[in-house]
Amino acid sequence: MTQPPLARRCTALVLAAIAPSGAAFAQAPTAQAPINTYNAIHHPVVGRNGMVASQNFLATGIGVEILRRGGNAIDAGVAVGLALAVTLPRAGNVGGGGFILLHLAEEDRTVVVDFRETAPAAAHADMFFGADGEVDNDEYRFSHKSSAIPASVAGFDHLLRNYGTMSWREVAQPAIDLARDGMVVWEDLAVNLARSKPRLSANPASRAKFYRPDGSNYEVGDLYRQPDLAWTLEQIAEGGADAFYRGEIARRIAADMERHNGLITMEDLAHYRVVEREPVRGAFRGYEIAAMSAPSSGGMHIVQMLNIFENFPLKEMGYGSADAMHVMAEAMKLAYADRSRYLGDPDHLDLPVAALTSKDYAAELARGISLSSARPSSDIGPGDLAAYESSETTHYSILDREGNALVNTYTLMFSYGSGVVIEGTGILMNNNLGNFTLRPDIPDAFGLLGSADNQIAAGRRPVSSMTPIIVLRDGRPFLLTGSPGGSRIITTNLQLLVNVLEHGMNIADATARPRMHHQWRPDRLEVESGFSPDVIRALRARGHDVQFSAGMGSLQTVMFSDGLYYGYADPRRPGAMALGY
Repeated sequence: MTQPPLARRCTALVLAAIAPSGAAFAQAPTAQAPINTYNAIHHPVVGRNGMVASQNFLATGIGVEILRRGGNAIDAGVAVGLALAVTLPRAGNVGGGGFILLHLAEEDRTVVVDFRETAPAAAHADMFFGADGEVDNDEYRFSHKSSAIPASVAGFDHLLRNYGTMSWREVAQPAIDLARDGMVVWEDLAVNLARSKPRLSANPASRAKFYRPDGSNYEVGDLYRQPDLAWTLEQIAEGGADAFYRGEIARRIAADMERHNGLITMEDLAHYRVVEREPVRGAFRGYEIAAMSAPSSGGMHIVQMLNIFENFPLKEMGYGSADAMHVMAEAMKLAYADRSRYLGDPDHLDLPVAALTSKDYAAELARGISLSSARPSSDIGPGDLAAYESSETTHYSILDREGNALVNTYTLMFSYGSGVVIEGTGILMNNNLGNFTLRPDIPDAFGLLGSADNQIAAGRRPVSSMTPIIVLRDGRPFLLTGSPGGSRIITTNLQLLVNVLEHGMNIADATARPRMHHQWRPDRLEVESGFSPDVIRALRARGHDVQFSAGMGSLQTVMFSDGLYYGYADPRRPGAMALGY
């Protein structure tokens, strides 16, 4: 089948970028990529002017094209975010929200853009409990009522107005073309839609969006068009955030919510606001860490665990050794125990950021780690901070030639969110009210315990694990990374940092290595395949309940070093791509 114009342009762009004598390298500096020494198993791609890494090859190509046309990392970030709403519908979105970390080269400033969804005005802590006191899980997770106020468009609008150089029309047009003209279905998309059919078919608008008119599945090679989503993107290209939050899109969202017992109203949409925050900051082995702050738990606990690791010779222990894995698992338990108590919406409570990220607190926690035996989770609780007080998701990373960096992790929560598409818009809605704590004794959708400070309340932002990260060296972005993965996001990002900054791996080897995860409760150490059977036996002998897991996360990583841009897209998710120019 003939590809539409945009797909052809993206394919040509990819081929030009990887060709050794192509135009992409015409202005290359004399610096040579050290990867050419072949001293690694996995190799990142190399660019001379910038780099984009995302979970979908078409979206990555669009981001690079925006950079080629003179846009900055912020312009490219908005274009990639909109494109992923078309090409990666299970996670890319305009009906969800997330967190962006920016480094602005000219201002020498790193800032958080919090576009996390908020609970509607009618939301309350008991809204998903029935008369019998039991939780209605279908309503909690897979209904109109499960959606928080969508925030992605507001976040992108904030970026363009404050830091971008292009118009809404320029950054939205590639996604409009893809939605209107269609894209050729590839293996992963076909398989994923077929697997999700029982849930997505429950809502008529979802069924119409994701399956053929006769209800059958799209097959590999079919042309897949999304005309309703193209209409929505066209409205946004013309009117920006106002079109979404106050115009016809808002009216359609509110009407569909009212018809199906949802809570979001026109007033909720009109009152949504993006918040800029300071990132959580830390230091590890001479590098500066800037990570997402609350309501994400990720930044604080990554810094906390890195601080703990500085008390152990992880490099000498060696990647994948029983000693290193044991120390990391014990640190993970301590951090996730603290997460259960101390996190919430910073607009509604004071958070102990300084205490949780204190190196003295980490040293105290490290002294409680035995190298010979695992400490049962039942013996671990949130730490006493008093002595230390002073106060299906996807990710992409972009670095431009001026040194501007954008890392964005945004989500619908579950794969395909609530499964609800708003009639006449093509907008797939989030189910992010499921990230709130129903009660402190009830785990959330990812098995994490939370506190009363994260219970549902009108206007509150739910705690998240989403953790975009920028590592700076000498004040300049050195490493950008982030991942989807629910409760595993934090530990996935953590291991990438340890592999690069502690073990000295390139970003490709660091990404491809097997991962592990412990979240305190349940008390089990999950590991991907690939670790030595001898190590697994040694960990079990120390008291760890080791269980094998499916692949964890999907890191999209960019690095700048020695005048060159490096990128690597995690092989755990088919279709991901890093591309430089």
